[in-house]
Amino acid sequence: MSSVRIECVAQERCGIGESPVWDEKEGALLYVDITGRKVCRWSPVTRQTQAVPVDAPVSSVALRKSGDYVITLGTRFAALKWKEGLVTTITQVDKDKANTRFNDGKVDPAGRYFAGNRRSIYKLEKEESIPDGMCIDTEGKLWVACYDGGRVIRLDPETGKRLQTVKLPVDKTTSCCFGGKDYSEMYVTSASDGMDKEWLSRQPQAGGVFKITGLGAKGVPPYPFAG
Repeated sequence: MSSVRIECVAQERCGIGESPVWDEKEGALLYVDITGRKVCRWSPVTRQTQAVPVDAPVSSVALRKSGDYVITLGTRFAALKWKEGLVTTITQVDKDKANTRFNDGKVDPAGRYFAGNRRSIYKLEKEESIPDGMCIDTEGKLWVACYDGGRVIRLDPETGKRLQTVKLPVDKTTSCCFGGKDYSEMYVTSASDGMDKEWLSRQPQAGGVFKITGLGAKGVPPYPFAG
């Protein structure tokens, strides 16, 4: 098995980094900072991060078949035109619930954007803490970021067995996706919200985005939103 390597590629500290997705056309990684209220795009060529600020907590971003992106913003599904930094509401839910927001979202193979989802396949160990964002590989195995667990685990959804554990240098790992030219690289977002100065001094890369290589697995390209 190849040697696993972990590198913090985006050092800008997110409050809550989430929803990483690889944009093959741009050759870049998209992700959001929920509490920082921004959609980010990191380029492996320039190794720089660009960001578009938004007016509410933004919990997920996805590719759009017609171009650019869609995001879940507060209780809205919205379109994002990257170059213009323009956000346009597509639809809104729970208008009467002021303290509600979407938590995460992904597009299915039919091009539908889902925000929400529950099915029990594995009971986490105490040190794995809380399951958060996830993705699948070409073998149909599930990779799950463990919030407050500082790791990503690979699960067999059919048997419920844990197959692999990759530990990261931060506790608050939030989500993961595959990317790169052949989708053999894994990108993991993390959070820094709720960490005091002492905790942050021990984990200075908290809130950063990490690239993992040498996993011996490849991911499935993200599906674009058809709407």
